[in-house]
Amino acid sequence: MTSDTIYALSSGALPAAIAIVRLSGLRAEAAAERLAGPLPEPRQASLRRLRAADGSVIDEALLLRFAAPTTATGEPLIEFHLHGGRAVVARLLAELSAMDGLREASPGEFTRRALINGRLDLTQAEGLADLLGAETEWQRRAAMESAGGNLRRLVEEWRKQLVQLSAEAEAAIDYVGDEDETAIDLAGLWERSAELVRLWRGCLAQPPAELLEQGVRIVLAGPPNSGKSSLFNALVGSERAIVTPIAGTTRDLIKARLDLDGMPVTLVDTAGLHDSSDEVERIGISRAEQALAEADILLWLGDPDDAPNLASRLLVHARADQRGPAPAGSIATSVLAKGGLDELRSRLGQQVRNLLPPVDRASLNRRQRQALGEAADILSLTPGDDLLLMAEALRQALASLDRLTGRQSTEEVLDALFGRFCLGK
Repeated sequence: MTSDTIYALSSGALPAAIAIVRLSGLRAEAAAERLAGPLPEPRQASLRRLRAADGSVIDEALLLRFAAPTTATGEPLIEFHLHGGRAVVARLLAELSAMDGLREASPGEFTRRALINGRLDLTQAEGLADLLGAETEWQRRAAMESAGGNLRRLVEEWRKQLVQLSAEAEAAIDYVGDEDETAIDLAGLWERSAELVRLWRGCLAQPPAELLEQGVRIVLAGPPNSGKSSLFNALVGSERAIVTPIAGTTRDLIKARLDLDGMPVTLVDTAGLHDSSDEVERIGISRAEQALAEADILLWLGDPDDAPNLASRLLVHARADQRGPAPAGSIATSVLAKGGLDELRSRLGQQVRNLLPPVDRASLNRRQRQALGEAADILSLTPGDDLLLMAEALRQALASLDRLTGRQSTEEVLDALFGRFCLGK
């Protein structure tokens, strides 16, 4: 435990029906006693009158006490459930700030203490950060898997296997005694480590977790006046892009974040692709081409024969009410007649679902992929016929896994992560 005790408002913006103020640390219980008198039994809510140092009543509030080490932070923890008025909360925070050894928490410090005290690991803390930022159902479910320890349990199983392999290798090197006792099947050791590498490569090949945060990038492209902006507005559900009969109306990228059947996507409208002598229009076309290169899914509204060859694309025959039947393989749509939009959304949903990490399996973010990739490279590049090199490779791979879960971590990594949290988390 750390020596100082922290406090913060942990609920939402004020005013509100209820405000929750949390305290964590060695002096949390003593501070609560000064405000509310004798404390209730752990995990039993008690209605108390909170009094300031001058004896005046601050508020009537529910008080909850959680005894260490089975708390969210691993330390003694107190919660005050107050009326959510600004003046009420401000007065309680002022009383806490005047007490010796208490200070306001920094962003994410409650969760950081949970990590330090072993209540969760770094992958679970990252899952909590993702859960706080979740905007769609897919993001929420994936974050709950991480926060609930899905990845932690998987990595711990890998770690146990590595520890066993490393122990066998070290015993064969260091044990002095009968040769029969220290004999080791080096080929078998190498094959077992190779099996771990195959498992890791499979995880690394899964869609990255960043797709959940950034959203699958869907780019609408095609020649001028092909109906891109009208379709963009229809999918977004508002008039975000300017629509006119004049070709070349869209000069820049227009982006919108969408919740597509619970899945996060970023929709991008682009300038029409064609040869132009207009300098500003050429800039817009260049940006459209760059957006095409970065697209996860392409909605092509031009001639199917001119469609870029992307793995994930849908051919769209826009303005079908005016242009007639759609070419083979194209989805006929009409914004005016409301035709084909449901089919387009359904087809888009199928493609987005195939690109996103499955919510029921662990997905790795960039930091986690780097650590696991290092472990896989170390073992796969080590000769299988040299016991000393194998033993060293196993030690290094174990260190990489420990960086993944936070057993070994730098302050920079922790500062970057917990800076994403609010004060009371």
